[in-house]
Amino acid sequence: MGQNPSLAHILGRVGVVEERIRALVALRRADDPQPDDPFRGLYLSEEAVDRLLEGAQSSLQDSSDGWPGAATARQRECEALADAAQGAGHPLRLRGLADTFGLSALDVDLLLVALAADLDPRFEQFFGYLNDDVTRRRPSVAVALALCGEPLSSAGARARLLSGPLISGGLLVVEDPERPLPGRALRVPDRVVGHLLGDDAPEPALAAVLAAQPEVEWGDPGPLARALKAGVRLAYLREPATGSGRILAAEALRSGGYPAIYLNLGRLANEREPLALVDAAVREARLRGAGLVAAPLAAVSGHPAVLEALHAEPQPVLLVGDSGWDPAWTSRPPLLVDVPASSSGERLDLWRAALGPPNGLDVEAATSAFRLRPEQVVRAAGAALVQATLAENGRATSEHLRAGARGENGSALDRLARRVEPVVGWADLVLPDAVLQALQEVALRAKHRERVLGDWSMRPGAGRGHGVAALFAGDSGTGKTMSAEVVAGELGLDLYVVDLATVVDKYVGETEKNLERIFAAAAGVNGVLLFDEADAVFGRRSEVKDAHDRYANIESAYLLQRMETFDGLAVLATNLRANIDEAFTRRLDVLVDFPLPDAAHRSVLWDRCLRTLDRSADIDLAFLGKAFELAGGSIRSAAITAAYLAAEDGGTVTMRHLVTAVQREYRKLGRLMLESEFGPYWGMLSTGGRPGG
Repeated sequence: MGQNPSLAHILGRVGVVEERIRALVALRRADDPQPDDPFRGLYLSEEAVDRLLEGAQSSLQDSSDGWPGAATARQRECEALADAAQGAGHPLRLRGLADTFGLSALDVDLLLVALAADLDPRFEQFFGYLNDDVTRRRPSVAVALALCGEPLSSAGARARLLSGPLISGGLLVVEDPERPLPGRALRVPDRVVGHLLGDDAPEPALAAVLAAQPEVEWGDPGPLARALKAGVRLAYLREPATGSGRILAAEALRSGGYPAIYLNLGRLANEREPLALVDAAVREARLRGAGLVAAPLAAVSGHPAVLEALHAEPQPVLLVGDSGWDPAWTSRPPLLVDVPASSSGERLDLWRAALGPPNGLDVEAATSAFRLRPEQVVRAAGAALVQATLAENGRATSEHLRAGARGENGSALDRLARRVEPVVGWADLVLPDAVLQALQEVALRAKHRERVLGDWSMRPGAGRGHGVAALFAGDSGTGKTMSAEVVAGELGLDLYVVDLATVVDKYVGETEKNLERIFAAAAGVNGVLLFDEADAVFGRRSEVKDAHDRYANIESAYLLQRMETFDGLAVLATNLRANIDEAFTRRLDVLVDFPLPDAAHRSVLWDRCLRTLDRSADIDLAFLGKAFELAGGSIRSAAITAAYLAAEDGGTVTMRHLVTAVQREYRKLGRLMLESEFGPYWGMLSTGGRPGG
């Protein structure tokens, strides 16, 4: 099999370089007083110094008389063969490189001179001789220019090695900056050498910040593809929470005949030298004739130098982010593209296509509460199928799907709120029917919000989000937090409890900044956001009497606006509903009032809290519910205390353990213990628990 035409072309041109080296060596030898000195290049003899002082011309100085400036017969023959190969449809990498990077004939000659030693070790010795220094095995600027027939006094030739396309494109490195320019060494980066030889693997440092290509079909790339065909080389794709700029960018590039390189700006921002990696990515796109897709833009929005360096003409660069475009980011105005949101039906189709045969699985019911980008849907489905291999029948279940979807949540919110994985369900709630119906409405709204608010546009205009907000109001221990956990479990979501100690700040403006960080982090997470003791931050606005009142009202007004634009599921829990501003309650979708349990509910709560324990026959659940007016949280706390007492006494819970636990719960609550309340069980209490005892 014959040699690869592209490689043959390069080796032929390197042969031309060797021809010129032979001619230059002959010139040097003709003017060398000590051609056989074994130590030449290691010292300067007195005779050599005298020759320098006398001003004798070196073959590497400005005089280039007699040096062939035109192409030699060998070079013409090499290029004729290359023309024939190219005409036969064979791509030639050296010529492609010259076209993409805008290299002149001199640039190509300089590149080949620097490349020669990487292809044939003999050239190292040639360059050591011509440099008059056996330790310097790469061509110096002086040697390279001499081999190209250019004098050192040529400003244009020197500029090609200072700021020309070889340098700006990262194809050639001029080393030893402390030396005068003629003595600096030239080196071709390994990645460029590999490309010319046919290798398309990116260098390891760059590979670490590249992302995999999304193999997902979604959306209409037609308008963007037409813009690229019309010559657009920089575009910014702004994507919503359920849309994908990366997929549209990939499809548009594919339509234009460009392969795509995906640069992960999040990883790039964490590197020590991001600019060097950006330059490497731009060079990679040019070497491979690819389009460069860079996301997420927010990761480097504070580093305009990085964004300015993302310039790969003639290759297109497509930036992807979720915020508005700032004109200060680049000096070149981009094409601005608003990526559409995916519909609930489109995402359902992606789920079904990725999962394969349904096998009786209700995919819509399991996934409707999740707002994911199309590529996230495919990844989540893949994760669900992997987890399903642990099951006996190997089939994916609703829980597998939900776990896969939750796996797409980032970690940003974990640093700002406490994540709770739901472990309770509707059967664990002991509440009046009206309260249970209101809670089920919260879950229903969250399940179908994309169809109602998005597909059907039932909340249009004013930049309003697709979120659901609910208020849980009631005394402490009435089940607000547990109910939020049940709703999250019903939807297959995690519950995130916001710690208000990290939110409220005494300094003006800091509280809303903290809340904005939480809302921003929650926007990219499929979860339920619970603001406990919400009246602390969503409080009623007051009459302005001093500066503190004014700033407090500004804070509340900001929160009103932020609640309307929130796309997630937020639950505000408060013990004091009257303290919540009416403007907040008007914007809430569901208000749930949690009453204190009555006697019947209290008896059921005692039974639920004790169901896992070994109970004695003397336990009177009806009496416990009727006699002790406690909230559900207090009953649970008393049951745990009774369990500890039982563990000490052999493991069986008795009535004495329970009334003793109630006694201790009364102490915590600061309530008086009356004999009439404890009735026949008063004698079971220790004397230390009785009034005056």
